[in-house]
Amino acid sequence: MGEPREHSTLFAEPLSRRSFPIISQPITTEHQHLTTSHDYKGGWSFYLVLAGIVTTLGSSLPVGYNIGVVNTPAEVIKRFCNESFITRYDVVLSEQWLNVLWSSVVSIFIVGGCTGSILGAVLANNLGRKMATVVTNVLSAAGALLFLLCQRANSVEMLILGRLLVGLSGGLTTSIVPMYLTELAPLRLTGAMGVACPMGVNVGVLVGQVMGLDFILGRNEDWPYLLSVYAILVIICLPLLFLLPESPKYLFVVKKNEERALKELSRLRGVSPSVLVEDMEALREEERSGAGERAWRVLRLLREPALRLPLLLTCAMQAGQQTSGINAVFYYSQTIFKQAGLSVKNSQYATIGCGFINVCTAVLMLKLLPMYGRRPLLLGSIFSASVILAVLAVCMIFMNVVSWMPYVCMIAVLSYVLVYGLGLGPIPYFIASEIFEVGPRPAGMAWGSLANWGGNFLVGMSFPSMREAIGPYSFLVFSAITALLFVFQKMYFPETRGKTPAQITQLCSRGFQSKPLLVQDNSHV
Repeated sequence: MGEPREHSTLFAEPLSRRSFPIISQPITTEHQHLTTSHDYKGGWSFYLVLAGIVTTLGSSLPVGYNIGVVNTPAEVIKRFCNESFITRYDVVLSEQWLNVLWSSVVSIFIVGGCTGSILGAVLANNLGRKMATVVTNVLSAAGALLFLLCQRANSVEMLILGRLLVGLSGGLTTSIVPMYLTELAPLRLTGAMGVACPMGVNVGVLVGQVMGLDFILGRNEDWPYLLSVYAILVIICLPLLFLLPESPKYLFVVKKNEERALKELSRLRGVSPSVLVEDMEALREEERSGAGERAWRVLRLLREPALRLPLLLTCAMQAGQQTSGINAVFYYSQTIFKQAGLSVKNSQYATIGCGFINVCTAVLMLKLLPMYGRRPLLLGSIFSASVILAVLAVCMIFMNVVSWMPYVCMIAVLSYVLVYGLGLGPIPYFIASEIFEVGPRPAGMAWGSLANWGGNFLVGMSFPSMREAIGPYSFLVFSAITALLFVFQKMYFPETRGKTPAQITQLCSRGFQSKPLLVQDNSHV
């Protein structure tokens, strides 16, 4: 966003054309900060920080927790499922059918995520960004309650329904929360707020791994508490969500409620409404672009030629995050650490260390994104990930041939987790909110989230068979897919730092004939 305009930009308009009500300027004293529209640029405020904390802990963290926690008690839960079928249906499940049932418990989470991704656009437009986030927390809490009670009720069905609900919550969260946070933030802080959601997911995965340790909640009898303990954070954060402001962009552009939009924007920024000249000008500009004229259904976005390239960039980035093989790397990590000479327990700690690296890089991105922008970090991350995956495949092929090769594999795993977290991990989550304008944004976020969960499902279903068929060569497949993602993003993905979604849309409006990289980026965050 450029330098703020003079006051005359606002007051030169006739009264009948002003798009927000006149509110008298409050009297300031010498002890108050005398902020004017000339020097106000927007920054961190109480409600902006609160929104980041509440949604990270109460919405995003449970998503990651439910992704990472289920592996530790897998064998114990399988036994529960078998015993439940024996006592309730007098049926003894064979090993094959038990594996099918367990696959259902695991995969129903991803099915719920895909469904929630599509529903996210509907809820965000009809309920608003804030109330849609409230729905995600309610679903998450309901899933935790089913986890807590399923063993006592001796019900596998409650366990599966709980996984479905937390999956729905996860899909809604990844399509709504990044959009909500970036719409709350001033332009120069959209990257920092966008990282909050993936950072919460990474922290959740790490917390799930730590809580599964034997001396915490890893004992056989503790698995219902292990699956449901995240609800404590959800219950704490849910009431705080009602204190947060609704997205001013949603209220102004989509709902056409200018008075409430200005009120919420003033509360969010913590300044007088009369100071928000530049913010309101930006909202009017987005409204004039036609972004909120009609309801943007999910399918309508596919039929809009000017938005096809942004949609492809978003979906490729989101799907590529999963098809880069991050879950496969974590799967193999304990085996690699064991072959490097670590004990079973130390291998588990080393895997937790990988999760810790993921969290640290997400925190580091808060500093790196404003400094370097999105494009250099993303492309550097994708290229490095592709190279390291190829190196990891070669090292694993020769792991039992060369004595020191397991150590190289261990370094490769840690390096991959590091470079993944410096771009490919966090950026896809929020990039749609910077590419799409307010109107089509929920649909764009929904398609991106669906691509992410779909990629997760594809890897989850294909990797076991691929692992059996070609073993370590699987990572060459992931490396090739990631290399293709690099080529596509390098050709067409423009830098979004300092640009409005309207500018990005204009750059990409001609589809594959667009030349978005020819435009010099002179903007600063």
